[in-house]
Amino acid sequence: MRSMAWWWIGLVVVAVLSGGGAVEGEDEDGVTYDGRSLIINGQRKILFSGSIHYPRSTPQMWPSLIAKAKEGGVDVIQTYVFWNLHEPQPGQYDFGGRNDLVKFIKEIQAQGLYACLRIGPFIESEWNYGGFPFWLHDVPGIVYRTDNEPFKFYMQNFTTKIVNLMKSEGLYASQGGPIILSQIENEYQNVEAAFHEKGPVYVQWAAKMAVDLETGVPWVMCKQADAPDPVINTCNGMRCGETFGGPNSPNKPAMWTEDWTSFYQVYGGEPYIRSAQDLAYHATLFIAKNRGCYINYYMYHGGTNFGRTSSAYVITSYYDQAPLDEYGLLRQPKWGHLKELHSAIKNCSATLLEGVQTNFSIGQFQQAYVFEEANGGGCVAFLVNNDTTHNAIVQFRNNSFELLPKSISILPDCQNVIFNTAKVNTVANERITKSSKMFNADDSWEQFKDVIPNFLDTTLQSNTLLEQMNTTKDTSDYLWYTFSFQPNSSCTNPVLQIESFAHVAHFYFNNKFVEVGHGNHDTKNFSMDIPISLIDGVNNVSILSVLVGLPDSGAFMESKFAGLTKVGIQCSETELYEFTNYTWGYQVGLVGEELQIFEEENLNKVDWTKIDQDSTNQTLTWYKNVFDAPTGDDPIALDLSTMGKGEVWVNGQSIGRYWISFHTPKGNPSQTLYHVPRSFLKPSGNLLVILEELNGDPLHISLQTISVSDFDSKITITSFSNIS
Repeated sequence: MRSMAWWWIGLVVVAVLSGGGAVEGEDEDGVTYDGRSLIINGQRKILFSGSIHYPRSTPQMWPSLIAKAKEGGVDVIQTYVFWNLHEPQPGQYDFGGRNDLVKFIKEIQAQGLYACLRIGPFIESEWNYGGFPFWLHDVPGIVYRTDNEPFKFYMQNFTTKIVNLMKSEGLYASQGGPIILSQIENEYQNVEAAFHEKGPVYVQWAAKMAVDLETGVPWVMCKQADAPDPVINTCNGMRCGETFGGPNSPNKPAMWTEDWTSFYQVYGGEPYIRSAQDLAYHATLFIAKNRGCYINYYMYHGGTNFGRTSSAYVITSYYDQAPLDEYGLLRQPKWGHLKELHSAIKNCSATLLEGVQTNFSIGQFQQAYVFEEANGGGCVAFLVNNDTTHNAIVQFRNNSFELLPKSISILPDCQNVIFNTAKVNTVANERITKSSKMFNADDSWEQFKDVIPNFLDTTLQSNTLLEQMNTTKDTSDYLWYTFSFQPNSSCTNPVLQIESFAHVAHFYFNNKFVEVGHGNHDTKNFSMDIPISLIDGVNNVSILSVLVGLPDSGAFMESKFAGLTKVGIQCSETELYEFTNYTWGYQVGLVGEELQIFEEENLNKVDWTKIDQDSTNQTLTWYKNVFDAPTGDDPIALDLSTMGKGEVWVNGQSIGRYWISFHTPKGNPSQTLYHVPRSFLKPSGNLLVILEELNGDPLHISLQTISVSDFDSKITITSFSNIS
């Protein structure tokens, strides 16, 4: 009896510390938990959640996205909070437009759903610098994500800012709002060991700091096995039913904060296609085996990495293979198959939450998980076939059942199958693109050739190669490295040698483009050997070093290096000009960037000229055109198949970077369609500005409308009811 009493006291303590204050049966606003589930306003819940990130779409899209998630059986909308958007400079905050977090949460509330707020404020998320504002880099003595006083000060300051903002709007469930969960830090376990004894100390500090903010709802730490009480440790990945070690306390529920619906894609990489069947199997297994009570699909809608928001090498389109694609259209059969799963689970959630779980073998590769209430109450069974190639006929409770390969059948009454994870009833659809406008009239285009700086044009100079991120401060992807030299007559077969930890290098010699080189997502550096022809007298070298996003993860991010690391000219086997430690001139960004010529009011700051069919094959050129918006409501995209690499603006708003010339192993661009949200457009007179780094052809791009069309599924699968 004493042990039972202490167990109950411990449960109450966890409930209070988690911030909910309510225990099961009390009719109070608030959220708490025990070892079985979250308890919201006194009721246990099995919750399906979907990640939708507010800045990766537009406020005009939010209602439709949330409504489609709700129709798909989603209970919770989960989002990160993007520090570098909200505090671009210390103490200067932005919560407008796509950054309007309060409006997003209130839209979730208006549609009757819950919210999970992953504050971080480190988020990773394939987002530039992992969500950190770059000004953090310049805080004296700072080391990110460890027991470091400068970092903890700014982290706590921003976390407090967000919590207080949510409180002031009454958005926590303890106030009657929709937010039922918050997250502090993000996948810290991946880097914790790098900080040695300071790692666990930081984890303890972060948890206490968050809990002390008294939100009235629980906090979670994903992928953090040592999450301190009362913070809940949760799982991230594709197969948490197989990989999750479980809660680190019997008083915490099993939760999955990232069930990856596909995977992010990088330039030069192929898309990852995760099937609806695989998603359904692993979500069901987590509930059956781990007694999971919360599963979040990452992403439910990925959206668009507008502007320069994506991290290194990540394409502009984000998780386009999610249940809602980049444009917010249903991705079938994924959306519909998961909707059926959600309905099946909710049909028997009471027994899953209250019943006693047992499991036993029903074959060599088959397993049964059974939840049964006492005194002849409800009974739910999950029949699992782990054989990946063969059907299995199993016996369960005196009945025979045929199970498809790698599948789970759900029996809400332990007798009849209502859902099998491998049987897809939803008809598949395909994306339809329809050309709305061709930009092939050369007299409609104008161009501006950006300026190639030489050493004498620069005001920032140094006697060594500067690190790129610390020089640009993330104000631009571009940094010019320039120098001048006069060779001796013996250098007859010169080869310029470059080593770089940036992503791209454009080499100009005596103001003429010579060569471009680049790395890839998996290789952190690249080199170039470029034959050149020297002239008598002074030679000018200009190298445009380019980053396609900053890193988004890893220990000691504040010490990461980018840019040129070695430059030399090899004249012969024995003669080398070494320029690594030499007098260099630097220019941050391009002239067109500094003048912001993508804004209509700044167009007259440079001289634009007409183009023709013979003048488009050139580097580092800005192009502009004007177009009318397509009629109707279908989403819109620019088809940039004939371009090379650069960035696009529509009415002054960047729709993101493009890199068509970087092909996948199969020989295709990673992305050719670039989303133009309807809310960016006017009915007519829309300004299109393109920055092209290479030799793309704007005369053959087009504006497309996007839709989806159903077609007959060729999948035919037998019935899954018992065959006895």
